[in-house]
Amino acid sequence: MTLTERVRAEARQAPEHNRPLAGVSATAVGSSTALTIAADHLMRLGCEVSDSAPGPAAEGAGALVTASGTGAGSHPLTCAIDWAGPVALPLAGEADVQAACGIAHVHGRRYGEPTPLRLDYAGTVTGVLAATGVLAALHAAARGVRISRVRTSVAQGALLAVGQYLAAATTADDGHPPGAPAPGAAPPPFTSADGVRFELETLDAEVWCQFWAALGADRSAIGRGWPPFQHRYATAVCPLPAELHRAAAGTPYPAIRAAADRAGADVLRVCGPGQTEILAEPSAPWAVTELPTDRYATPGTARAVPAAAVTRPLAGLVVVESTTRVQGPLAGHLLAMLGAGVIRVEPPGGDPMRGTPPTAGDCSARFLALNRGKEVVEANLRTPGGRGVLRELVRDADVFLHNWAPGKASAWELDAADLAGVRPGLVHAWASGWGDALGPTPPIGTDYLVQAGGGLAGLTARPDEPPTPSLMTLLDVLGGLVCAEGVLAALLARDATGHGRRVDTSLLSASTVLTRHGRGAPADPRRSPHPIPLCTDLAGLAADPRFRTALTRCDCVLPAKPWEFTA
Repeated sequence: MTLTERVRAEARQAPEHNRPLAGVSATAVGSSTALTIAADHLMRLGCEVSDSAPGPAAEGAGALVTASGTGAGSHPLTCAIDWAGPVALPLAGEADVQAACGIAHVHGRRYGEPTPLRLDYAGTVTGVLAATGVLAALHAAARGVRISRVRTSVAQGALLAVGQYLAAATTADDGHPPGAPAPGAAPPPFTSADGVRFELETLDAEVWCQFWAALGADRSAIGRGWPPFQHRYATAVCPLPAELHRAAAGTPYPAIRAAADRAGADVLRVCGPGQTEILAEPSAPWAVTELPTDRYATPGTARAVPAAAVTRPLAGLVVVESTTRVQGPLAGHLLAMLGAGVIRVEPPGGDPMRGTPPTAGDCSARFLALNRGKEVVEANLRTPGGRGVLRELVRDADVFLHNWAPGKASAWELDAADLAGVRPGLVHAWASGWGDALGPTPPIGTDYLVQAGGGLAGLTARPDEPPTPSLMTLLDVLGGLVCAEGVLAALLARDATGHGRRVDTSLLSASTVLTRHGRGAPADPRRSPHPIPLCTDLAGLAADPRFRTALTRCDCVLPAKPWEFTA
């Protein structure tokens, strides 16, 4: 592995107070996208990383060996990154993992056949998982528990990435089976009369109808188009009636923008690399900001963690979460898998996503994949009383996590500075869509819109295809991972200084991890020297005994924890 001088220079520019790994050194052994990303992220937090030639310490995709004479890293810690991990298959690269673990299947649903991503997506996910595992182990060390080894694998990263689809595929409820699309039906993006490819986003059926009616679309086609459009996040398919594409093709892009503005929808030009209209691209996966007036303790007085919690390095920590959809809930889910107690604040009657088919038992399988095991408290945050409930929960918490719309935390007086007065030392994490990249009133920050406007769509398209976002929720998943990683970085900074931190992440900042490090051209797995099964059915993958130890079962099948920690 070779870290470029640009990466090293960017890492050295991080503010001193946000370098909690200063004094920690690491050696990167091996060569893979996962290893490069893990090393890059640790460097941005102050760790000195050197390269080493592959040797006995390199297992599969590589290893990071950390050591330091002082501080949280005063004991040796090895992070091993395998290719297959607990999956009993001879996986030896990104293409093998994408084929066997369902990524090519889910990404390829829009095309009707398994199609690999032209990105090292599984490796990118795993690089963030590896760095997060290292940070969790170092945080445990600061609380009195020594972990000597962290292990993860690219296969486990891939299974986590398809976890929601896997859960949905392994229920008794049919949910929204894709079925055969009508003749001429096709997914977004759309193309305007003047040749502009664009993505459309709205979460409101009435807005959908108003937008398409303004373009002169047939009323029947508008009605038939809403269900597949609404459920595309769950199914990774979106066969829209050909009449809608014709309506877009008959309207110039300025008129389409005007119609969207009037209806309350968002449209964005689909951009390739270097073509984005982003005002300020994030320079790092997370922005961790010191709250200097917020001192809750002297360094080294973090809560003790039970000695029996080696496998749960965040045991004893409390996370309060107010999130919806995928990105925010997944961040909380990862912190829970690391041992934190997560309290989820939901509106009266519960999160509406709980009832989204298909169901596993009495709960949505996709919701279960992101929220299993969290404690739930109901509160109407639109009222002063409901916000008071949240403040009381935060009073005993270590982390507050939300993915509210821009400006809502401030309007509700629940921003980082507000809650620092309630709970000194709090880590306040915001998982957004765009961050500050498009100003204070950006378009709605959903996965496909950020893929389109941030330039990733040029890398997810098939060869010789114009920029085309993937219908797999690439950024929702990676955004959740990056948010959890930022929370761990902030906790380590708090361990060292006693100050709370604000953590800002976004789908766009997650996208930059892919565009900087994940560009690849996975080889055809059919040319592998070992026979690698090509997943064409996630229910079949779940039933395959070779995946048994990488999965867990309740009312559906879910990925098991992607890390193994040993003393």
